[in-house]
Amino acid sequence: MADHLEASVTLSSVPASVSAARAYVLTTLVEWGLAADTDIADTIRLIVSELTTNAVQHTFGQSPTFTVDIELDRDEHLRIGVTDSHPRFPKRLPAAVQQDNGRGMVIIRWLTAECGGKLRVRPTREGGKTVSIELPWSVPAESVPAAGQQEP
Repeated sequence: MADHLEASVTLSSVPASVSAARAYVLTTLVEWGLAADTDIADTIRLIVSELTTNAVQHTFGQSPTFTVDIELDRDEHLRIGVTDSHPRFPKRLPAAVQQDNGRGMVIIRWLTAECGGKLRVRPTREGGKTVSIELPWSVPAESVPAAGQQEP
């Protein structure tokens, strides 16, 4: 595979864009070798859902679009970032038992850590922010039959 792969999509900050972003990321990663029916694919789907939902819900209409960037470096590190133009950084909200929202960053941080990755939030030059995760990339090699054995 190449030393560096990149893909990017910019979507409107509307609820329907969450599923579009999730589908775009998974389609891209499958093209790069990830099996769609794995635990890590499910984890990435959830992380992308949380990242993009935050970009839609918490920019209060001040970011008409958001961008999802995907980078794969040397078949070792996968980075997925969501950039919006709202200047406020995400913050952890106290989560009441009955509360239906406010747990997105906690979920992202926990899932990322469980996969051995990192979560970062950085300002952009334009005054917005990028919330990104970096995960170790490991795609299982296709099974190769042992010498002298035939595939079924």
